[in-house]
This record gives sequence, structure tokens and C-alpha cells, in this order.
Amino acid sequence: TWLVFFSTTLQVKRVQVVGNELLSDARVREIADVPLGEQLALVDLGRADARVGSLAEIRSVDVTRTWPDGVRIAVVERTAVAVVELAGRIRGLDAEGVVFRDYRTAPRGMPRIRPGGEAGTDALKEAATVVSALPRDLASRVDHVEVATVDQITLVMRDQRQVLWGSAEESDL
Repeated sequence: TWLVFFSTTLQVKRVQVVGNELLSDARVREIADVPLGEQLALVDLGRADARVGSLAEIRSVDVTRTWPDGVRIAVVERTAVAVVELAGRIRGLDAEGVVFRDYRTAPRGMPRIRPGGEAGTDALKEAATVVSALPRDLASRVDHVEVATVDQITLVMRDQRQVLWGSAEESDL
């Protein structure tokens, strides 16, 4: 009991972050807020997990103890399948329709999504599902995806041909 709850031997001395590219180690550690010097057995891993998992860039996270003196934060970051311009900013959109990062300019070859005035978050999610279902060679030929509503998604190819897709319901087909 003394060793686990009171000894300095089993206090948190390091917090390791793995799997991150978009976010710095320092940013993940700051958000996790694992106190150095706290007894390792008493660290609230669930709270640290929830705080890091709340970041838009994070798809999943696993926070674990690494005995005798560490905490390991393993993250899986989101991957952009398309970009969308929102409020004058170019943002990355993942396959689940989550807007999670900024770009100065759109990455070359990544499809752009152009939401219409009535396109809400559900429509962006549908468009992301459509784009992520496209084979890589076809996705590279898409100039942009026009999203009027959830059921009105159109692919505009680089040669200006248009594919009236509809909704994401049968994207696998």
C-alpha cells in the first residue's frame, strides 16, 4: 500500500504521446492535463482520455499507465478526404464528416466540397461519405463536390463532366 499510494517510486514522471502528427506532443500533454508527481495508481485515465478525445483532430485515443512512472497517450488522428471552405477558411473534412483542421491552400488532388445555402452538417457528412467511397483514381479526377442537400450531391469532374450522385446511401455500389 505504501509503495503504490505514497512512495515517490510510483509517481508520474513522464507522459509519452504516440501516433500524433497534426498535434504537437506538448499540445496533447497540455489537454490531457496529467499531473506530474501524482501517484500513478491515482491518475484519472478516463478524464485524460475524454479531454484528449474532445479535440477535433483526434479520431480515437487510449490513455494507459506504463509502470513504474509513466502515462502513455496513444492517439489516432483524423485523415482528410476532402476540403471545404467555411467562413473564408479552407478546412479538412474526414470520412465521418468532421471538420477538423485548417489549410492555407487546398492540398493538390484532394476533392473540394462546395456546400449550397441549404446544406447543413448532415449534408457535409453525406458528401464526406461519398468522397471516401470513391476509388483513389476516380477521387483524383474530381474537381469538386456540389452539395445542395443531403439527397442532392453532384460530382464535378476536372473535365467539367457532372455525375449526379444523389445521396450517400448507395455509395458502396
